[in-house]
Amino acid sequence: MVQKQLQAFIQTENIFNQGSKLLLALSGGVDSVVLLQLLTEAEYTVAVAHVNFNLRGAVSNQDQQFVEDLAKQYRVAFYTTNFDTAAYAKQNKVSIQMAARDLRYTWFEEIRIVNGFDFIATAHHQDDNLETILLNLTKGTGLKGLRGILPKNGKIVRPLLPFSKEQIIEYATANQLKWREDASNQSVKYERNKIRLEVIPVLKNINPQLLHNLQKNTRYLRETEHIYKDGLQYHFKRWVQQKGAEIYLPILKIKKTKGYATILYEYLKDFGYNADQVSQIIDSFNSEPGKQFLSPTHQLIKDRKFLILAKQSNPNKTLHLIDIKQEKVVLPNLEITIKVDRFTKEFDQESFKNYLPTNEQQAKLHYNKLAFPLRLRRWQKGDFFYPFGMKRKKKKLSDFFTDHKLSKIEKEKVWILEDDKKRIVWVVGFRIDDRFGIHKKIKKVLHMINTTH
Repeated sequence: MVQKQLQAFIQTENIFNQGSKLLLALSGGVDSVVLLQLLTEAEYTVAVAHVNFNLRGAVSNQDQQFVEDLAKQYRVAFYTTNFDTAAYAKQNKVSIQMAARDLRYTWFEEIRIVNGFDFIATAHHQDDNLETILLNLTKGTGLKGLRGILPKNGKIVRPLLPFSKEQIIEYATANQLKWREDASNQSVKYERNKIRLEVIPVLKNINPQLLHNLQKNTRYLRETEHIYKDGLQYHFKRWVQQKGAEIYLPILKIKKTKGYATILYEYLKDFGYNADQVSQIIDSFNSEPGKQFLSPTHQLIKDRKFLILAKQSNPNKTLHLIDIKQEKVVLPNLEITIKVDRFTKEFDQESFKNYLPTNEQQAKLHYNKLAFPLRLRRWQKGDFFYPFGMKRKKKKLSDFFTDHKLSKIEKEKVWILEDDKKRIVWVVGFRIDDRFGIHKKIKKVLHMINTTH
C-alpha cells in the first residue's frame, strides 16, 4: 500500500522517473531509513550521503557509523563528511539549525554534480510540512510560506510528502527496520521542536483530520501561487523600464495599482530588499527626492518620478544621487565633501576674487539654479555642456576631452555631475558649467570639493 502510494505521488508530481539517479540524504532517523527502503525496493538507482555535524559528541560518530553500515547492507554507494557546525554558526552569525542546513545542502549539491546524480532526495513528510507552515506563520509569510514544502524544488525532491510521521513509523515497525533516534528532537529550545511537541498535538486534538486537510489546502495554495505569479508578471511588465544598467519604476503608476505594496515587495525581494525596507521606500514616495535604500547587492534611489534600481557592485555604470541635505559622497574611487555657503551682503571685488575656487577640484555653484537631487555618473556619448568662461558656448564632452588630451582610459574615469533636469553642472576635476556660475550678489552657494587621493 505504501509503495503504491509513493509511486502514485512520484508520477502525479513528476518529480523523477525510473531512470533517475538519486542521492539520498540519510541521517539515520526513521524517515530517511524508510525512504531508503522504499526507493531500493522499487529498484531506483540510489546512493546515500550523510553529514556528521559534530554537535552531539560520540553520538554523532555513532550515527555516521550506523548510516555507513546501512549503506553496505543495501549495497549502495556511501558519501560522508564532517563539519564544525558550531564554529560555522558563530563565524557567520546564524543559528545552529541554519548553519547545519547551509552546510549540508551545499555539500549535497557538490556530491550530486561531481558524481552525476540527477536529484537529491530528502525524507520530508506531512508533519514536517505542517511545522514549516506554522513556523512561517509565526514569522510572517506570503503565499510561498503558506503552501509549505514543494515535492520538487530544483534538484531537491521529497517523495515522502504524502505520508504522515505516524504512517512512516508504522511502516518501519511492520518491516522491522532499525533507525537512530536524535535526542535533540525532544528539546523545546528549538522553535521547530516547540511547534512539533507543544502546538501540533493541540491542533490535532481539535481536528484529527488536520494533516489530511493540510494536504488538500497546500495543493490549492500551490495552484493559487501560480495564478498569483502570473498576476505579478503582468504588473512587473507594466512598471519596469530598463535604461542601460538601471531599472526605472514609475512612482505614479505604482501608486495607481491596487495592492501595489505587495506587488512592489514581490518585485524588490529578488534584489535583496526585505518587507521593512519596502515599507520605508513606500513612505518615501511623498518625500523629497534623493533618498537611497541599500540591499546587500543593490541600491534603490527615490527620484522625483521614479524609483531607480541599480547594482552596487558596478559603481562605474550606475547613478549616485546626492540628496539636498547630503554632506559627503563616498564611492570606491571618488570622495566629495559638500556644504552650503550663505551670505547676507554683496561681495566687493577683492573678496569675491578670493572666494572663487583656486583649482578645478572645487566647484562653487549657484544653489538656486540647481534642480535637486543631483546625480553623479560617468560621461556618455552625446553629452554636452557650456564650459565656464566660454560665454555660454556649447561644447561636446568628447571634444572637451580631446582638447585636454585625455586617453580613452582617462575619459572612462571622469565623473559627471548633473542636476535633476539632466543639465551637466560640473565635469568633476575639470570645469563647471557656465549656467551655474556665481556672481558678487550671490546669497547661497553649493560648495563641493573633490578630496579623492
